[in-house]
Amino acid sequence: METRPAVTGGRPRPVSVPEPARRSEAHAAFRESAGAVLGFVPLGLAFGALVTQSGLDWWWAGLSAALAFGGSFEFLLIGLVTTAAPLAAIAVSSFMVNVRHVFYALSFPVHRIPGRLGKTYATFALCDEAYVLATREQARSWPGRRILWMQCFLHAAWAGSAIAGALLGSLIPERVTGLDFALTALFAVLALDAVRDLRGELSIPGLALLSALGARLLFPGEMLLAAFVLFAAALLARQLTTSKKPSHA
Repeated sequence: METRPAVTGGRPRPVSVPEPARRSEAHAAFRESAGAVLGFVPLGLAFGALVTQSGLDWWWAGLSAALAFGGSFEFLLIGLVTTAAPLAAIAVSSFMVNVRHVFYALSFPVHRIPGRLGKTYATFALCDEAYVLATREQARSWPGRRILWMQCFLHAAWAGSAIAGALLGSLIPERVTGLDFALTALFAVLALDAVRDLRGELSIPGLALLSALGARLLFPGEMLLAAFVLFAAALLARQLTTSKKPSHA
């Protein structure tokens, strides 16, 4: 049984957290993340199969999925490893692909995660799907443990399916189609949920669309990074503009 500190007379004392409560949080997290978990499975299988087909040992898939957990960067990492790219090139590529997490951290509810170890893991396991799930309108009341369980399920689904794909990659027919669309479909569903949470507020999706178009026209070679920078600047400008408007009683 786990204990939590409670304050009595200025001094903390341990308060027991029932085991069924922890199990219920895990169950709720699994229910909330089930769709994203299912979306991870075909991607992980494809990644694992690509690892072995690139001439790497099967355990490279599990090691990368467990320690890097970079999604799209892991696909890029295969080519960098097989071509013996210098560490500097790998580091720069990792930064360029994953720099979006800097912006995710601004609104991800890491302050609700209990303990330093929990906060460290939540920061490490912050992926696109975890960010979308944890920042929805419905997730504002989630306790930190549910967020941690959700990230654990996503991490385990990615690592497990990557290992399975590496071990069973030779059994997957080469003409199987649709696996490459799984990630696009997953993000499309998550985006629709996020738009519904806005309850008619269309300015934020509009700013996102304009930022993407501006990045495509002005910085086509670095579209992702440019789009995030433009979107962040637009949100800051929107916040400053709305905060300066006088309130009416």
